[in-house]
Amino acid sequence: MLRSALSAIFHRLPTRMVKAHCDGPCGVYDPASSRVAAEAVVSMTKKLLAMEPPSGNDPVAWASYNNTFSRYVAIKEDQAKETKKELLILWTDYFKPEHLASYPDLHDTFWKAAKLCSACKVNIDIEKAEELIQAVEKIHHMFWKSKGRADAWVKAS
Repeated sequence: MLRSALSAIFHRLPTRMVKAHCDGPCGVYDPASSRVAAEAVVSMTKKLLAMEPPSGNDPVAWASYNNTFSRYVAIKEDQAKETKKELLILWTDYFKPEHLASYPDLHDTFWKAAKLCSACKVNIDIEKAEELIQAVEKIHHMFWKSKGRADAWVKAS
């Protein structure tokens, strides 16, 4: 009875939307999500570059081609955005000023990685996509070394 009375009171109180990750002190950080997203950028870039436009004027073939092309582009751009989001969380929430002593190029590394995410969104450029993976790998090693660990860099693809 007390539970239902409290529940009724709480349901009448004004609520507000809150979001976290990761301004809270959860301490759960891992560059793996940025790696997975960056790998998807590389994968979609390769698929886009490998696509062959249909010959002739068959509207069904062109519709299928355009649909697949647009889906790959949408995925590539979404995953580049996700990579950037995950990297920025690590940069702004995990890494602290004291990390600069061990990693004097920390800010430059993250800034360039974020710029690569943008480049991968607006272009279909395998060199930029590969540079992004390399930047994410460098950040992976910086992150785990800062935690006193040497977790292996393992790609899904």
